Amino acid sequence: MIDLAQLREHSSEIKALILRKEPSFPVDDLITLEQSVRSLRQDVEQLRKDKNDLAAQGAKGITPEIRERSITLGKDLKTKEAALGEQEEVFKKLWLTCPNVPQEDLPLGNKEANKPVKVVGEKPQFSFAHKNHVELNEKLGWFDMETAASMSGSGFVLYRGVGAKIMYALTRLMLKNNASFGFEPVIPPYLINRQGMYNASNLPKFEGDFYQVEGEDLCLIPTAEVNLTNIYANHIFEPGQLPSRMTAWTSCFRREAGTYGSTERGLIRIHQFEKVELYSITEPEKANDELNFMVGCAENILQQLGLHYRVSLLATQDCSFASSKTFDIEVWLPGQDRYYEVSSCSNCTDFQARRAQIRYRKTAEAKPTLANTLNASSLALPRLMVALMENYQQADGSVKLPAVLTDLMNDLW
Repeated sequence: MIDLAQLREHSSEIKALILRKEPSFPVDDLITLEQSVRSLRQDVEQLRKDKNDLAAQGAKGITPEIRERSITLGKDLKTKEAALGEQEEVFKKLWLTCPNVPQEDLPLGNKEANKPVKVVGEKPQFSFAHKNHVELNEKLGWFDMETAASMSGSGFVLYRGVGAKIMYALTRLMLKNNASFGFEPVIPPYLINRQGMYNASNLPKFEGDFYQVEGEDLCLIPTAEVNLTNIYANHIFEPGQLPSRMTAWTSCFRREAGTYGSTERGLIRIHQFEKVELYSITEPEKANDELNFMVGCAENILQQLGLHYRVSLLATQDCSFASSKTFDIEVWLPGQDRYYEVSSCSNCTDFQARRAQIRYRKTAEAKPTLANTLNASSLALPRLMVALMENYQQADGSVKLPAVLTDLMNDLW
């Protein structure tokens, strides 16, 4: 949630920034409702004080005037409390759907305004008619979507043989890489309660975008970011304990409602996928430096694999709901003839921390203040599998995997 004190003190500036990200968001309604709630709250508090003062007077003897005044105050208080409850509910719903305030250096606009800030390597050149990963898989048999569909429905995948070995080897490569950057390995549950989804900013904004367990207060995680946000919910870090860095390998579950074109077939967009996540909690003044650190950590994996990629600074309207600044790492997929995101690295400032009450002390005597949270994919495995298949394909339809990966595969099997 955004900082209401900042919204009050700098309403015109904050409003302009929010509208850069979500032009249709009713910022004026949010400001008006917040003022109304504060005013009603003050009225209720004053009426309660008046009622208590009157009760103190009545202790010395109840007069007809005190009795009449008490009845009037009681009716007024009941009316005001009801009005406050209604206004608070409307205000909270709107506040919870207000996006995080984007940083001022973001490009303005939507996807078309995203700004590439770094390019590493070059697109592969083929002396033969190259194929996409679905075509390559007809010979390789690394994944099986038909069998997966027979047991789970469309949009699911079963990895077999070499394909499964690659997925495990990639995971090991990522976790080793992330540990070398100081990220603590974590294995969280795959189910989380709805309060956890609120804390991570998935609710109420994205109600219906994820799977829920019928009859229980549990949801399948859309990303490990959700769990990692909640590890330190209602926690206060002491001086010197930040940054707190964590990495987790999980499956992620997304409904991905809607239909997609032929360029998003195969492993490009599926309901369940594996991902290694990075998560940091840090002091606000160090958050953007931490963001750059996380981008570098994720990049290092692609560099070890020798893949061509670019880093793009996302424009305001392409930046995620909870993020104030996001860099996407996009790997080149020859079979799709375009770049595809394999990592999204975001500084969420105090947006999630305010919901989850993740705080820290600057000094031992200092009052706790909100920390900043950051997350990054490191990396999304199915699209990385696509990148390996399409970039390292050979004329005979085989795939020559990079040595760093085959060495890990040989260690595992």
